[in-house]
This record gives sequence, structure tokens and C-alpha cells, in this order.
Amino acid sequence: MFAYCTRLLSLFLLAGVATSASVLAQASESGYPPTAELSEIRLKIDQVSPQHPRLLIDRQGFENLRQSESASPLKLAIQEAIVKQATAMWELPPVVRELEGRRLLGQSRLCVKRVVTLALAYHLTGERKHLERAEKEMLAAAAFEDWNPSHFLDVAEMTMALAIGYDWLFNDLPDSSRSVIRQAIVAKGVSLPFTTDHNRWVQSTNNWGQVCHGGLTAGALAILEDEPDLAARTVHSAIHNVIYSMEPFAPAGSYPEGPGYWAYGTSYNVLLIAVLESVLGSDFGLTKAPGFSLTGQYLGVVTGPSGLFFNYADGSANRALQPTLFWFAERFDRPDWLLGELELWQPTPNQLDQRYATSSGNRLAPLALLWMDAEQTEPESIRMPLHWTSGGETPISVHRSSWTDPDATFIGLKAGSPSANHGQMDTGSFVLDACGVRWAVDLGAEGYHGIEARGMNLWNRSQDSDRWTIFRQSNEGHNTLVINDQPQIVAGRGEITDFSADPQAPFSIVDMTRVYEGQAESVRRGVAMIEGRNVLIQDEIAGLQPGDRVRWGMITPARVETSDESTIELRQDGKRLRLKILAPGDTRWQIIDTEQPRQEWDSPNPGTRMVAFETSAPENGSLSFAVLVIPCSTEASISEVKVRKLDDWSQRSR
Repeated sequence: MFAYCTRLLSLFLLAGVATSASVLAQASESGYPPTAELSEIRLKIDQVSPQHPRLLIDRQGFENLRQSESASPLKLAIQEAIVKQATAMWELPPVVRELEGRRLLGQSRLCVKRVVTLALAYHLTGERKHLERAEKEMLAAAAFEDWNPSHFLDVAEMTMALAIGYDWLFNDLPDSSRSVIRQAIVAKGVSLPFTTDHNRWVQSTNNWGQVCHGGLTAGALAILEDEPDLAARTVHSAIHNVIYSMEPFAPAGSYPEGPGYWAYGTSYNVLLIAVLESVLGSDFGLTKAPGFSLTGQYLGVVTGPSGLFFNYADGSANRALQPTLFWFAERFDRPDWLLGELELWQPTPNQLDQRYATSSGNRLAPLALLWMDAEQTEPESIRMPLHWTSGGETPISVHRSSWTDPDATFIGLKAGSPSANHGQMDTGSFVLDACGVRWAVDLGAEGYHGIEARGMNLWNRSQDSDRWTIFRQSNEGHNTLVINDQPQIVAGRGEITDFSADPQAPFSIVDMTRVYEGQAESVRRGVAMIEGRNVLIQDEIAGLQPGDRVRWGMITPARVETSDESTIELRQDGKRLRLKILAPGDTRWQIIDTEQPRQEWDSPNPGTRMVAFETSAPENGSLSFAVLVIPCSTEASISEVKVRKLDDWSQRSR
């Protein structure tokens, strides 16, 4: 048995006390945050049947999955893909303890994928080869000297892998294998926060808290009959400390680390809740966290008609399968949250077929079978907003002309701070879809391992950090303003100061002044939808020094078809988009190469370029920029588009 270390005991007893006043105010009415004491949790542990399986699904649940006559065509296709990929894993060598840089995470994720796929295939088919290959995978991981606790995400995901395999295959594993796997879950996973110093993540406010509490709780509940005290302590720690990483969901369900990290952190948050409910019959109030009941719409809202994410922060624009959206859709009765998701699975789950067996991507995809409705169809109505702003730690806003028109216009605008976790100097940046393609892109994250291997400090977010010498991290590599070639101020923060969802005049205004502190006295950007599908991007800058240079830029994968001093036409996939500089009147477009690396540590950005213009501040130190975006074959009467001050936007919307 394992005792608390004194420091962690104090930390757990105080859990919840340090949450923000706004969240606690909402908690008084919602029953959140959790209040369960250790003794109450231990009593629940003692009442759990020793029967397996119990994590996420029980014996009857597996029996229901095997009843193919009641399954939808989509579920049948997923089952076939799972069995196919499990069979492809038979001859692959098991995971090895090989670090990539400072991480074992790739191997941990590979183990999750293989164990989940093989164990599920075994229950679907009864084929013992699936069982034996899953056993081999788990024993290989259990034999590692450790699961790299210095980077605790590695431990959490490996614990999740072995927990699911141990529980789902418990009744058919040899006693000797069960013993080895159980001991590894305890010694190399669940016990570490209580017996070592590998516990700095416990009150993490980002994805680390969700992933680590989710993985360790699954491990603890898988072995609870053998380690009831450890299980109770792990659950107590999880429910009282995961609230710190759930707090950023407030108020509207957004995620400050962007949609890519939403997929990571929130998936493990759902797994935490799901294993608690499946084993202990309670989520202890976690689903009542402010904003959590809305976060199921987040991926849909930040996905453009192109199918690409508004990928602010360190993330790719590409959207992968998200099985937890089926959990959200069922839990909160919102089938419209599956818009954009079902398309990825239809007509067959292709992403389960392409290199699935040999990579760690889509490792949780098989769990969709556990959460899908018997008949999964397109939603009859879409209740998600066309115009939305997030509030919270990293404010963003999104405007779109339609949910159903494949040629709809979509623009996402970023506020917030470069100092946020996984933050970039992208305050004021935007992405833009029209005509079914993405025109204004965010280049995403620079690869972590290559930067770290050079000895560069990627994770230091001070103003003079190596992080900001990387092109993709800097404001020079984003669709925002650059003043005198200077970086944005890391400690600064942009706020969305005005927002309108009025379908006749939707707009957002972000005040970026603090992000350009010392470079200008006031910097604001507004985006507005004009006549339904056109977009106006307008900037107002004051307090510049005469002669200061300010650059407006937009990175695009489109080719430049024609250009004159004030109008540029872009072509992509047979579609066109025009950009017209409405102000200032003496400015002309230029094309900046973004394809070639700026520094030896920068990655290339193939097929991209920046369309930009630059001008100098006059004697009064004030500049106004206005760019009209005219997509597809739409025609805008440019003479009728009046450039009004941003303050007038707000007044006209009231």
C-alpha cells in the first residue's frame, strides 16, 4: 500500500480552493467542483464488483457489440476495419523503450493504439491471436525499466494502454501475465505521484492535467481489488485536481491551446469521466464544470467549410477522427455537434485503413464503437452559431455565412497572448475559407524534436526566448501586423472588445495594444462580413513614430494570378479570390516568400507565399488599413463599401 507524501497531501486537501472566483461563483449553483472526500471514495471502491471488464464497457456491452444484426452500416464498417487492422498488427514487433528526444510518448501512444485495437478485435471475433498479440505488447511495455516519468504524459498514456488491456482481457490472460502487467501499472504508473517527485503536473492548467489524471485513474480502477487504497487516493486526486485543467473551458467551451490540443486534452478528460462512471457510477460532478457542456461544439465551430481547423497555437489545420464527439453528442443530446465528424467516417472509416497499424495516429478511434448511437445519421437541424466568440483565457471569434453552403465564407480571428501555453505571436491573426478552400492559412507548429535537439529552449516564453526566433512562432510568420520588424510583446494580451452576431452586420474587434506596447499607443483590428460573403479586415494604429514601418500580411497556398497596385487576384483549385486595398490609397501589393526557411532551424513551408503591403507612418503617427476580400464569383461594389472607424461599427450594431 502507498501513503501520501506530506506535500501532496496538503496539495490535495487544498484542491479547489485556488480556482478562480468566476468558476467558484458558478459552482455554487451547479454542484461543481467535486466535494467527495477520500473516505467516501474508498467506500465506493469497496463496493465495486471484482468482475472484469469494467472500464468504459462491461461484458454485456461487448455482447451487444457482437450483435451485428442491430448495428448500423457505419458501425459494421468500423468493426471490420478494427479487425483488419488488428490482424495487420500480429507480425509487427512490440513497442521498445526508445526515446525521441526527451519523450517516450510515441511508443506510449503506439501501445495505446495496439492494445485498444487488439483487445476490441478479440471481443468482436473471439480470435485468440488478437489476445496473444495484445498480451505480447503489454508484457513488452511492462518490462521497460520505467515509462519515462520525467515527461509524465508518457507514463499516463502507457498506463491507459495497459489498464484497458488488463481489464478488457483479464478473464483470458494467464495469471502470470496479469501479475506482471498489474505490477507495472502500480510501480511504473499509478504510484509515482505519491512516492516520487514526478507530480508537478497534478494541478496543471493545461492538457497535462487531463491526460495524466485520465491515464492514472484508468490504471487505478483496473486494479482496484488489489490496491483499493491506491485506487481511492488516485480518484480523489483526479477529481479534485483535474478542475484546474477544466477551468479554461469556461465560459463558452473553448480551448486556449487550440483545436489540436482540445482533441488531446479533452479526449482524456472524457476518458476520465467515462471510467469513473463505468466503475464507480459517478462523475463526481465533473461534467458540470462551467463551459464543459458546450465544448462538444468547439471543433465544429472552429472547422471551416474547407474541413480545416482554425489552428491557432501549436497545431495542425488537419482534422482527424474524434471519437469523443460521439460521447458529447449523446451526453448532451446534440447530434449537430457531429457535423464535420461523420463525413470523416463515411462511407467507410478510411482513416482506420491508411497506415493505421504502423502509426500512432487515431489511437482512440476504435472507442467510437462504444459511444455511437445504433443509427448514426446526419443531424436534422444545426443549432451551432454562425457567429461565435469564446471569451476565456484565449479569446477568439468566428464568423461564417452558412452551415450548409459548401462555398460559405468563414473567418476566424485570434486574440489572447503569446505567453499562453503553446502560444505563438499570432494575436490579431486570422484564417479564411471561401469557395470550399482555405485562402489564409496558419502554418502551425514547428516540430518540437528538431528544435530541442539543437539545444534551443522551445518552452521558454520570455521575450528573448529561442521560441520567438522560429518563423512559425513569430508574428512575421502569421497573418497579423509587424511594426518595424519587431516581435509582439510576450507579456501582452489582445482582447475582443466588441462582437456582433447580427446577421445583417456581424463583426469582431480585437484590441492588440498591449501586444505592441512600446511600438504604438493603440492597435486595433476589426473583421466584418459584408453582404453575406465578402469580408472587410480593418486596422487602426495610433501613436507611431513618423516613418515607422507597418506591414500587413496574409499567408496563402494560392497562386497569384494577377496583381496591380491595389488589387490582387488569387487562384486555387479552380476558384478565385480577390483582395482590394481600400486604405491607405498609396499602397501596392508585394509577394513575400514563405516557402524557404528563414533560419537553418526553420522548416520549409512548401507551396506558400505571403501577400502583403507595407507603409510608413505619417507625421501624426496614425495609420488605417482596410482590405476587402471578395470570394468566388461574387461581385462587390467597392465604391459602396465605406471605410468607417471601428468605433462606428460598434455604434451601428446597437
